[in-house]
Amino acid sequence: MRDWRLVEFAKRMRREQTEPEVRMWFELRAARFQGIKFRRQKVVGRYIADFSSRAPMIVVEVDGDTHGSQEAYDRTRTEYFEEQGYRVIRFTNGDVMTNMTGVLEQLSSFAGHSPLPTLSPEGERAI
Repeated sequence: MRDWRLVEFAKRMRREQTEPEVRMWFELRAARFQGIKFRRQKVVGRYIADFSSRAPMIVVEVDGDTHGSQEAYDRTRTEYFEEQGYRVIRFTNGDVMTNMTGVLEQLSSFAGHSPLPTLSPEGERAI
């Protein structure tokens, strides 16, 4: 059974997202990112994942400045998510704010999806 306090905290986090989380959500929401359905501030057991999908099983974490001092806590959360079957990828706020293209490319590789190839303007029979 879920702890109602954790669910309420997740709801508050959805309302009070940081700017990097807002930007990442814009890229992930409504299956915009390669047709993968992500949820934000999703309760997974005893933790809240910034963004998660069930197919494929991925957790995306956007880490702010405070995460540098809580490496052990982040490691414990990652281990828990992995025990639940998720693969976890982390990005810094700085990466999301300044290099969204690189973040999405790395996430694409992580998700096992490669970008669609560029087609030849002459068609498939071009030499």
